[in-house]
Amino acid sequence: MTAGRLIIGKITAAHGVRGELTVFPLTDDARRFLKLKEAFLCDENADSESPCVIKAARIDRDRVLVRLEGCDDRNMAEILKGRFISVDRKNAVKLEEGSYFIEDLKGLEVTDDERGLLGVIKDVYKSGPKHIVMVQRKGKQDLLIPFAKEIFYDVRPAQNIVKCRLPAGLYELYDV
Repeated sequence: MTAGRLIIGKITAAHGVRGELTVFPLTDDARRFLKLKEAFLCDENADSESPCVIKAARIDRDRVLVRLEGCDDRNMAEILKGRFISVDRKNAVKLEEGSYFIEDLKGLEVTDDERGLLGVIKDVYKSGPKHIVMVQRKGKQDLLIPFAKEIFYDVRPAQNIVKCRLPAGLYELYDV
């Protein structure tokens, strides 16, 4: 991931015959696409970037339908399937206190008060109303931990600090 960019959506399909794209939002607020004008097309590592201009966007259930400048028919839209949309960090939405970009959490070491170093954050994803943190451990099954303030009580990505207190029994579920 390029330090200056954040991936906000994945192009999953062409929609219709006029070049519209179906985008799965990788952001908490899909409405951010409605105001977005400049972005980048890239792969999942934000490599092979190319700038793009968003002509129009609309929300359709759990997805976003986007029209890009220069993408005027279904064939052009089909070529973009599987690509990602990223934005400059300076154009990212402003976060509330205690909120973080997932990309800023990936790769951080997680330390539990009782067990010490648990592993490294591999990913964070939404499951129902909560986010789940996937902690990768060496030679063991990944831990899946709810991202709740009661569990992750000290999160400071800029200082590479993620401290937690696992609920009773959660760790043992993965070490059977």
